[in-house]
Order: sequence, then C-alpha cells, then structure tokens
Amino acid sequence: MRCSGEAGYHRGFDIAPAALMIVDSRGKISYWSRAAQELLGYASSEVLGRPATFLLVHEADPLALPSGLRQAAHSWQDGIFRAAHNSGRSLQLAVRTLELECDGASAWLVAMRDSASLRASEYRETAARCLLEKSPFGIALLDSELRFEWTNAVLNHMDSTSGEKSAGDARPSPVVEKQAKEVLETGRSVTSLEKDNFSQRPGAKACEHMRVRSTFPLCGDGSLLGVIHAALDIPGVDAARDRLSLLNAASEHIGSTLDLKRTVHELAEVLVPCVADFVAVDLLDSVQMPVDAPTGSVQNSDILCRATHLSIKGDHPEAVVGIGAPARYPQKSPQMCALATGKPVREVIRPFTPWLAKDPLRWSRIIRLGVHTHLVVPLRARGVSMGVVTLMRWENPHPFDEDDLLLVEELVSRAAVCVDNARRYARQQQAALALQTSLLPHDLPDLSAAEFAHRYLPADAEAGVGGDWFDVIPLSGARVALVVGDVVGHGIHAAASMGRLRAAIQTLADLELPPDELLARVDDYVVRLSEEADATTNGELIVGATCLYAVYDPIERTIVVARAGHPGPAIAHLDDPVEFPDIPAGPPLGLGGLPFESVEIPLAEGSVIALYTDGLIEAAARDIDIGFERLCFALAHPDRPLEEICDTMISALLPDRPFDDVAFLIARTRALSSDCVASWDVPSDPSAVHTARERTAHQLAIWHLDEIVFVAELIVSELVTNAIRHATGPISLRLIHDRVLICEVSDGSSTSPRMRRATTTEEGGRGLFLIAQSTQRWGARYNTQGKTIWAEVASPASGHP
Repeated sequence: MRCSGEAGYHRGFDIAPAALMIVDSRGKISYWSRAAQELLGYASSEVLGRPATFLLVHEADPLALPSGLRQAAHSWQDGIFRAAHNSGRSLQLAVRTLELECDGASAWLVAMRDSASLRASEYRETAARCLLEKSPFGIALLDSELRFEWTNAVLNHMDSTSGEKSAGDARPSPVVEKQAKEVLETGRSVTSLEKDNFSQRPGAKACEHMRVRSTFPLCGDGSLLGVIHAALDIPGVDAARDRLSLLNAASEHIGSTLDLKRTVHELAEVLVPCVADFVAVDLLDSVQMPVDAPTGSVQNSDILCRATHLSIKGDHPEAVVGIGAPARYPQKSPQMCALATGKPVREVIRPFTPWLAKDPLRWSRIIRLGVHTHLVVPLRARGVSMGVVTLMRWENPHPFDEDDLLLVEELVSRAAVCVDNARRYARQQQAALALQTSLLPHDLPDLSAAEFAHRYLPADAEAGVGGDWFDVIPLSGARVALVVGDVVGHGIHAAASMGRLRAAIQTLADLELPPDELLARVDDYVVRLSEEADATTNGELIVGATCLYAVYDPIERTIVVARAGHPGPAIAHLDDPVEFPDIPAGPPLGLGGLPFESVEIPLAEGSVIALYTDGLIEAAARDIDIGFERLCFALAHPDRPLEEICDTMISALLPDRPFDDVAFLIARTRALSSDCVASWDVPSDPSAVHTARERTAHQLAIWHLDEIVFVAELIVSELVTNAIRHATGPISLRLIHDRVLICEVSDGSSTSPRMRRATTTEEGGRGLFLIAQSTQRWGARYNTQGKTIWAEVASPASGHP
C-alpha cells in the first residue's frame, strides 16, 4: 500500500454512498457492508475475519494498514490506496478512517469510495457552489408554499434595480410566482424572455434590458421540495446595438394608428427617457387641419401649436405651453431656425443664451431645472415641413452628441412619415365625410303625410366614413317614400357610390314604381356599376349595398315595404308593443336576377316607424338581440317628440366611438281625413266631362278654393276627356285637398300619355301641354288595374285645410 498524501476530499466526501468496513484491534475485518461488496466484489463471507491487508496491492516497502490507522487515531485520515478487486484488477480508492472504542478495545471504521467518482462528485459540488455564489445568475430557492428559503446576492441586487419585490420578502414578485406555480403544477421547467425597462440613471443611454428567467423543480428523495428560480439580465453590449434596438422598438411603436395626435405621442414615448428627459412636438396649425401644407420654406403665417409633450417628471414642470395651445418661440430660437432651414440645431444652454433671454418664462423654467443641452430636429416628410421636435436633458449629465443627433434624426424622420400619413388620411377622411354629407339630404321636406327626424353619425377615424344614407321622397297622391341604405366599404368610393344610388332611387321613385319593382331596377343598376368597377380597377373595388324602400299612403293609412338585405323597420304603435314586421329580406343589391317582395302594413295615425342601418343595432360588438331590445326601449312612448326619441336611440344603442357609420330615419304618421278627399266614378260618355267640371267646382267651393276653380276645371276637363277618348275600363276622378290640390283621373288602360306641341293648324293635342303649364307637377303612376294621371295645383293658402 502507498499513501499519496492527497488532500481536499474532506469537503466533498459524503459517507452515504461510501463502502464501509470495520477493522478490529487485530487488523481483521469484523464488518463488511453491501456497498463494500459492490465496490470490491467480495462477499461478506469471504472477508470477515481476514486481515484487512489482503485487500491492498502490496508494493515495495509497504506500510502496514494498522500502523496507518493508529496514526489516524482521533481524526480522519485522508489517503489514496490501491486495492485489489475480486476479479483481479486493481482499484484506486479514497479512504477515510475513524477510530472507534468498542468495549474498551480500539477498532477502526473505514469508508472507501472510488477516487474517480469522488473527484467527479467534488467537482460537481464545487461547480454548484460557484454557480450559486460567484456566477452572474440571480438564484432563489423557494419551498412548495412559494416562500423564499435562500437567495444569492446577485438576485437581491437585480430586484432592487428593477423595482421588483426584493428576494428578501416572504413572497416572490408576481412574475416569479406565476412561473413557480406552473412548475409546481406541471413538474416541468419554464423559461421566459422579457423586457426589463428600468432606468440606469445617471448618464446611461440604454434604458432597456432583456431578462431571461428560468424556473425548474427542486427534487429530493423522489419528492418535489420546491422550485429553483434563476434570472439573468442581458444589457446592451454597446451603443450601436442600443441604437438599433431603439430603432427597432420605434418601428413597432410609432404609427400604430392613423390618428395624428396618437402618432406624435408615440414618438415622444420612444424618446423619453431613453434619449431625453423632456420632449415636445410642435406642429404647424396647417398640418393639423385636413389641407395640404406648403412645401419648401415655411410661411410666416404658419403658427406652431403644441401637439404633445412628455417628461420624466409626471407634472411636466418644464412645459411652458399646454397641449393644443400656440407654441410661440423667439425669432432666433433653435425651433424657428430648424423650421426655417430644415436642419437640426444642437445647443448648449447657458444663462446668457441670447434668444433665451428674450423669453423670461422659458428661461426661468430651463435654468431652474438645470437643462444643459437643447436639441431641435425639424419634422419633415415628402418635402413638407410639419413642425419641430424639441429634446432637453438635465438629469442625464451627458450632453447630446453626434451619435444622439443621428439617432434622433432617424427616429424623427420615421415618425414624420407616419405623421404625414396620418395627416393625409385625416384629409382624405374629411373629404369623404364632406362628400357624403353633401350627398345626404340637408333638410327633410315638410309633408302632410308624416313628421320626420333623422341622425347620421360617421364612424371613428380608424374605421373611416361609410356609405350609409337615408332619404324622404314626396310622391303623388300625398304619399311619401322612405329610404335607408348602406353601401359596402368605407371612404370616398363608398360615399360616391352612395350618392349615385341615392340619385338612382330618386329617379325611379318619380316613375311611381312599387317598392319591389324599384329595388329590382336598382339591383340591375348596381350590377352595371360592379361591372364598370371590375373593368377599371381589375376587380379591386366592390360595389354592393343594402336598402329598404317604403311608401306610406296617408289616405289609405298603409305602408308598403320591400328590403334588399337590409334590417327591417321597427314600428312603435300607440297602444301596442314595438313591432318588427316580418318582411322578406331579399338579396343585397348587386347580386342580380333574384326577386324582391313587398309587404303592406296598416298603420294607425300617430305611429312611429324607424328605419336604420345595421351599425345601430350591431354597435359595441354586442349580441344583435340586445340591440333590438334597446331599440324597443328607445321607441317606447312614441308620443314623445321625435328629436327626443332620436337622442334616446343614440344614448341607448351607440358607444362613444361607433366602429361603423350609423344612419336612421324615424317618421310619425299622419292621416288625411275623409273631408279632404272627394272621388266619383265617371261614365265613358263625352257628356260626363261637364258633370265632372261641375262637381269639381262645387267641391272646391266647400274647401274655399274658389281662386283656383278655373285651373282645376281645365285640368279635370282635359284629363277626363283624354280618358274617355283614349282609355278603356272604368274611369274615376279623385280630388285631394292637401297642401296643394291634387287632381287624379284613373282608368283601366296601361298606355302612357305623352305630351307634344301641336302645330297652329291642328285642333287638338294641346291638353297635356296646357296641364303642364298650369300645374306645379304632373305625372302618371301604374297599378294592377291600369294607370292614374295626376296633377298638382298650388293652393292659395298653403298648409293643412
């Protein structure tokens, strides 16, 4: 046996996995453990009672084991011995001995381990100790109740700098606790990478670190004892990488919307506190209005207005101007120089700075805070000067340098493009809104058939202006057409398409077409518009719409409704609940070839009918049934003023910022009494013309319309004569005393009357020409029984009889 005298195993030697034997005072083996049997290959029956020296490989000048054991009395003896395995091979063992006292006799406990495995175990333990105490990782041990059992100094320092809950507290921070709970529930490790935004003041330019967190189970004896949490901060390696990181963050943060105010504030959020302690963005007032800003040099009439500002101090003590207020700077100030030249200005602030002396309020704020550097960069994009960006430092002791200037110029130039995009979009939205508003009816007609109220609410800036519209069209016979529709899409194209559809419906309404037939004609028109759009834009534009068309007759007290993929009307009766009549939906306009159906609904006088676009009932992303319930609530008590009902509909159904255009039209029905209508059957005999004239004169005398008797007799005479001569079937005459006198002659013929100019030698052919010259309007409408020729004569006293 040879003792190497190597030391160092006393810290890593664990007796639990060691092979044990006991050597008595005679040097014989009196105990042999199972681990010893596995290590050296000898069964206990082969070694018990034998001298312990037979296990050793003898070399020249060997040392007797008992002698060595005696030298180690009362202390551990470290040593490396070469032992013989039962198979014949030799093993290098690390041995420790301890003297025992057994019944007054000495014995020795010998612990043996393979030296190679012992050395590996010691390396592992040393590495673990260095990882816990010397590495840059912050490490914490948490028990199964997620309480801290141990933390290293690195983690305590990391928590104090990032503002998280200190590892010395009883419970971890929410971030650590969330990961630890997941580990305890699943038994699997969890790793995350997060941004850690904490200030490194004073003087550090980088304000964002990445923090890697890893949490994994702590197991022992087959049970889960808790978790181990490790964290590592990854700071910016160098200034170039920090700048690239900031530029990357800016590209994601700036320009997230097309809202001008939000865009400039996003620029300020990127610059503070990473680059500056205070940032102000001042825009020309012409930029904040939806008009083109002048290119080249700035006009003297342009005024800078504060769009936004941001400071590391919450109360913005450095701000001299409030947001939205004019920002006036002295003529020689860096802001005015940058605006005039289009070049950035970097300036060191001193108490005697000339331009600052001319602005006492700004001077006092800047000097009191200790601002030492001023950086002003013009906000320009596509040759347009839009304003200036002002940056200041006082807590950061480093003045703005060339690298800072390059970085800020790049950030501002990127933001300038976003600001210009927002400005152009706002101008486009304003143009679309102006176009749509100009195409909508400004004043609804004052009719005897109904009383009207309406609202149009364009969508917010993000959704854009849509193609919703409504209309009220006076028809013959004191009737009125109610229209509401919605064009697919948003923007100028939708507004223009809406105007074309409204004009088409008004033209077709003048032809007195029934609602279902009118929608069929409009559907054909939309199909042609779609074909034109496909040919001119390669299919990029979609022309489509929904529409509801209704005709109310105050004499019959009925409304005929047809719809093309549009929500049906709501009818509020005076004595019954709000009704949503079942009207066939019909296809949206633009599909072509599919039929539409009309439904006739009786209406009592004083009922309120509401026509609306889908944005009203589908607002706020709620369920449509809730929208119908709120609409019923808004239409309750239809005897209220219509304007009050409109306000209730807006407050009950619409959010502050609707995502879609909303248009609705409500009408309270009126009725013409039987005293205002007179009708007679006319025989197909020329002598009946005289009778018709007499009855007309008599009826006008009852209505006190003696001043227009002559004109009315002329019109009735011509219309009845034409019907007797050229038409077939039963003939009838009807007079309606509305705000005008309406004369109607109906017959069973479907031939269309045509006005022409008779020559001087012709005896006839002047009837319709005379009627056109003597009346306000005239025309013809058709029904299943034939046609009706009508004419309106101005009454000397307008208003209700």
